[in-house]
Amino acid sequence: MAAAAELQGKYQKLAQEYSKLRAQNQVLKKGVVDEQANSASLKEQLKMKDQSLRKLQQEMDSLTFRNQQLAKRVELLQDELALSEARGKKSKKSVEPSSQLSQEQKSVFNEDLQKKIEENERLHILFFEADEQHKRLEAELRSRLEVLETDAAQHQAVVDSLTKKYTETIEKLQNDKAKLEIKSQTLEREAKDCRLRTEECQQQLKNLQAALGSRLEESLCIINEKVPFNDTRSARYNALNVPLHNRRNQLKLRDLAGQAMAFVQELVTALLNFHTYTEQKVQIFPIDSATDTISPLNQKFSQYLHENASYVRPLEEGMMHLFESITEDTVTVLETTVKLKAFSEHLASYLGFLRKILPYQLKSLEEECESSLCTAALRARNMELHRDMKRLTAVFEKLHTYISLLALPSIRPEGLLRTNYNFVFTNIAASLHGFHDILKDISKHYSQKATLEQEVPTATQKLITTNDCILSSVAALTNGAGKMASFFSNNLDHFTTSLSYGPKGGAEFISPLSAECMLQYKKKAAAYIKSLKKPCADSVPYEEALANRRVLLSSTESREGLAQQVQQSLEKIAKLEQEKEHWMLEAQLAKIKLEKENQKLKNSLSGHLTETIQERSVLPNIAEQKKETTEKSLREPIKSTSLIGMLTVTTDNEKAPDAESREDLIKTHYMARIAELTSHLQLADSKSVHFHAECRALAKRLSLAEKSKESLTEELKLSSQNITRLQDELMTTKRSYEDQLSMMSDHLCSMNETLTKQREEIDTLKMTSKGNSKKNKNR
Repeated sequence: MAAAAELQGKYQKLAQEYSKLRAQNQVLKKGVVDEQANSASLKEQLKMKDQSLRKLQQEMDSLTFRNQQLAKRVELLQDELALSEARGKKSKKSVEPSSQLSQEQKSVFNEDLQKKIEENERLHILFFEADEQHKRLEAELRSRLEVLETDAAQHQAVVDSLTKKYTETIEKLQNDKAKLEIKSQTLEREAKDCRLRTEECQQQLKNLQAALGSRLEESLCIINEKVPFNDTRSARYNALNVPLHNRRNQLKLRDLAGQAMAFVQELVTALLNFHTYTEQKVQIFPIDSATDTISPLNQKFSQYLHENASYVRPLEEGMMHLFESITEDTVTVLETTVKLKAFSEHLASYLGFLRKILPYQLKSLEEECESSLCTAALRARNMELHRDMKRLTAVFEKLHTYISLLALPSIRPEGLLRTNYNFVFTNIAASLHGFHDILKDISKHYSQKATLEQEVPTATQKLITTNDCILSSVAALTNGAGKMASFFSNNLDHFTTSLSYGPKGGAEFISPLSAECMLQYKKKAAAYIKSLKKPCADSVPYEEALANRRVLLSSTESREGLAQQVQQSLEKIAKLEQEKEHWMLEAQLAKIKLEKENQKLKNSLSGHLTETIQERSVLPNIAEQKKETTEKSLREPIKSTSLIGMLTVTTDNEKAPDAESREDLIKTHYMARIAELTSHLQLADSKSVHFHAECRALAKRLSLAEKSKESLTEELKLSSQNITRLQDELMTTKRSYEDQLSMMSDHLCSMNETLTKQREEIDTLKMTSKGNSKKNKNR
């Protein structure tokens, strides 16, 4: 059973770790998906920036081409101007109107040239700004992409480690499952054995009942015929009879008294600490006695609290004396527990101490509320403690009244009837539970008060430490009171049954004097039985001597019988060895099958993991290919391989294509690019759907495994409960048999004693009759 409990505990720990890892896996999966989405959005932004860059480069190329054309045109105009100037020198007079025309043309050309130069400068400035902005954005996006890639790698590593942990936990759970199956099989075998044993015990019980019934009839006949006086009919005489000594009951009572003594010692130490620390608190807050004089009320209160040990320590001593009075040889009932009266007196003295300090404590709290340092919240906490202290004194009064009632049977048995024992014990249990509830309220209110007092500006370290000490003592008090209440309520039935039994046939002890006389008679009877138990001389029993004589007379027959037994035993040994070999082979086959099944599970899990890893590796490969193509396009932007390059790059003699053909080419290029990207997206979506389906299948497998695990644990619990129930039934039947046998043996002993007395009387009568007959003959 202990091994099953340990396995169950390990299994629960593994299940908790598995659930934690599963939750972490879900969180990491969400993080990975979010990072993938962020990386995709960043890639799209990077593509948009590349497109804008390419547009700007195209505009720049067209502007450079236009500038070259304008430069050539300017050169031609300058050459024409030079020629016209040379001609003008030769014929100034004849060509005056033509010179005026050339000057007008020059001014027009100069204005056009100035406009073109300004436009060229403005375009250069715009292009430079756009280039700088693009470079800055590209650097930011690259740095962000690197950070995201590192995060994705870290998340991938975490996911891999989690998958490894999941595989390890699955293997462990499978091993535990196999072990639990073996355990359940062994428990089923044990249950079968227990059933067989119970059947045998029932048969033995029937036989014993029949035998005991016959013996009981004989003993009743003998008692009715031979016993002249029955003292159980009179309650006065029956109180002097020794009741049946239940050693187990006495040991249990001593054990319970020891536990109660430990709880009382814990409560006594907690009460001492609580009173001493409250004394320190009174001298510190709201006025520190080291710096200023405290009020006379608090002085008197601290003086009374200083005397707490003289009232609290006797409770421990009284409980110690009560524990020492309960021994294995005594008969412990309420009529014989004289020490309970001393404990109730000590409790009464402590109750008087509480009544004496209660008004001072209440006035001290009211005085603290009236001080200037006390806030509204602190005043409310003080009033709650004001009510709690009254309730605490009332609970101690209840406990004292009920314990004094329990001490009455040892002084005046008529003061408490036996029918009221159960009522008194239940009220003590209820009072202890009320004591625990009040202490919980006090602990809560004190903790709130301590937190509020720390916020006071005049709060010192000494006040904080004393508050902590008071809180620790109150916590110890609540813990001890809770233990005491649960202990008393759990053992309530045992107290009511064991502390109210008396002599057989009678209802109760008449007085404590009769109980004392009964204990003296018990000691005398024990001494008499001890004196009767003398060691007998060593001799061979009569039956054994007869058996040895028969063996000596028929030695040949015994040899043949022994030879037959040896042959039979050898045949049984051979059969058992064959069965052993058979079961060994079966066990080896079962091991091989188990290893194959484990290998299949490992292969299936590893296959699923490799497929998922391959699918995850496909997406980064596509991303890397796209990245390489974009880098190549960035490194070689002026090559004429693409359609845009063909459109932008021209020679000096070639002319630019028309606007319509250029737009058609750009449109076809981007349509082809969009179709390629959509195909890539469809491939990625299909792979993600496949991965999601595999994850769902794995989740279903895990849920099925968990369900099978829960069903197996429930079956194991049921089997363990059945085993414990059968063991309890066996123990109860054994105990009942033992009790019946002890009762019958006691009856038989008393009957034997009466028979021996009657035989002695008959022998004396025979002797007297023989003497009388001899005298008559002589006469």
